Amino acid sequence: MSSHGHQHGSGHTHGGDGHAGHAHGVSADADRRWLTIALALITGFMAIEVVIGVIARSLALISDAAHMLTDAVSIVLALIAMRLAARPARGGFTYGLKRAEILSAQANGLTLLLLGAWLAYEAVERLIDPPEVEGGLVLVTALAGIVVNVAAAWCISKANRSSLNVEGAYQHILNDLFAFIGTAVAGLVVLLTGFARADGIATLVVVALMFKAGYGLLRESGRVFLEAAPAGVDPDALGDELAAQPSVVEVHDLHVWQITSGEPALSAHVLVEPGGDCHGVRRGLEDLLRQDHGITHSTLQVDHAPVPVFAGDLPDGRDLLSARDSSHCAEAHGPVHRPTPHEH
Repeated sequence: MSSHGHQHGSGHTHGGDGHAGHAHGVSADADRRWLTIALALITGFMAIEVVIGVIARSLALISDAAHMLTDAVSIVLALIAMRLAARPARGGFTYGLKRAEILSAQANGLTLLLLGAWLAYEAVERLIDPPEVEGGLVLVTALAGIVVNVAAAWCISKANRSSLNVEGAYQHILNDLFAFIGTAVAGLVVLLTGFARADGIATLVVVALMFKAGYGLLRESGRVFLEAAPAGVDPDALGDELAAQPSVVEVHDLHVWQITSGEPALSAHVLVEPGGDCHGVRRGLEDLLRQDHGITHSTLQVDHAPVPVFAGDLPDGRDLLSARDSSHCAEAHGPVHRPTPHEH
């Protein structure tokens, strides 16, 4: 009974997944196009900036160009990850390579932190011993950089930012935009007042923003790798909600995780009262998960609860948990959810 229900449930949910996958494929092509345009803008301006930086002997501009290089790398990483994630599942990779996108997001977060540390070191050195800065040339180039980064950021914002992978590239571009604004302000201050330390102060403000963005990306990608429940989903509350449905006696081994950004998955073992309709209960739970929680990929093992069901029915007063058939789920992973007495 339960085996058949399980297979039928899998087929049902995979069908839903297929439609979602098709829509995702169309948007992925658009994402690639927008990211490629942003990449062309950034690499073109980066080459010009290196030349101007060398001519002006400006470390500020050359370090900005280095930052743009990491932007370009982050976009290339995002594009490669998209290609890998689009490959069909086969062989030992039963989910395909969807988590390549999460690896890319983690790499982007890490490079933001490392680059922030390097820029912080450079900024402190400049505060201690400020170099000669050609304010005019720095200001003009930084203003041009702002225009290029606004255009690149707009391109990436048109892509699917709910993907951690795209968000990683976006955070790189956004931080580079802040860096150029900081550089432009510093260039203006140097030009008007001759206060060379303005460059280092502006850099430290940008570093703080980089650390914030990098930490956010590492935290979110870490949650996916550690199989944590998606943000906004409380597994305990969800388990109680499933257990409260008609004919459900108990829910245990409940797991909620993300395959990749925007692809939540759930599995659980559900016990139904003796004589209850296992297939009907499973379909009802799947509809609830899909409509109320946006979880389209669910695998539910549905079995009839052993008789007797309720505490006190057994001679020694044991409850359902201790009476459960020992042939499966000898020890539940996580809490066991049961309906409150007034619900049944």
